[in-house]
Amino acid sequence: MLTLEGLVCGYGPFVAVHGLDLVVPPAGVVALVGANGAGKSSTIMAVAGHVQVLEGTIRLDGEDITRLPARERLRRGIALSPEGRKLFPDLTVAENLEIGGYIHPRARVARSRERVLSLFPRLGERLDQQAGSLSGGEQQMVAIGRALMAEPRLLMIDEVSLGLMPKVIDQIYAAIVGLRADGIAVLLVEQSTRRALAIADEVCVLESGRPVWRGTAAEARGNQTLIDAYLGLREEAPS
Repeated sequence: MLTLEGLVCGYGPFVAVHGLDLVVPPAGVVALVGANGAGKSSTIMAVAGHVQVLEGTIRLDGEDITRLPARERLRRGIALSPEGRKLFPDLTVAENLEIGGYIHPRARVARSRERVLSLFPRLGERLDQQAGSLSGGEQQMVAIGRALMAEPRLLMIDEVSLGLMPKVIDQIYAAIVGLRADGIAVLLVEQSTRRALAIADEVCVLESGRPVWRGTAAEARGNQTLIDAYLGLREEAPS
């Protein structure tokens, strides 16, 4: 579905990602892992159209979308749940979700909302509550739900589990597995490598903006050199 060929992207004179090749298959889950500053967020922001592509090509279903504006990429099925959630804190949960479906007719937005609420039932109890008053886990659910309101074929989630309690992380990862079963491809940015490798089909490890390893999650779990150098696979302490 999504193919990155020699992607080089950055911010002005600063190059954040150097020559990344990556494929996200239909209904597949691909995890981008690595330390802070490795280029993970820059990669998915470039795919979404928010970071300048300096070299290389981004293809969706074989079509070059490298120069398309972010709005058009959304219309073609690419949605982003950004790092830090970026909700509208003074708006309600219902209003935040509705904003995510702005590209669709109102009847379709209502249908999408029901789908989101079936995925995250807790949000159904918070629809009239201001988003800024929610817990961190609930805000992450709203952020993912808002992206799903666009009915994407490819969902990108930046820092899925950052700052969340293990129980909430379990709920969100269960939702991701459900999305894959529904035919949605997912590109994850994650520091919690244990969680990511438990559900991902493919893994790409970045270091200082460069890909240093690519393969299946099963191969990653069995590669002790990779684990020692980049992954760690330790259990993260709850925040």
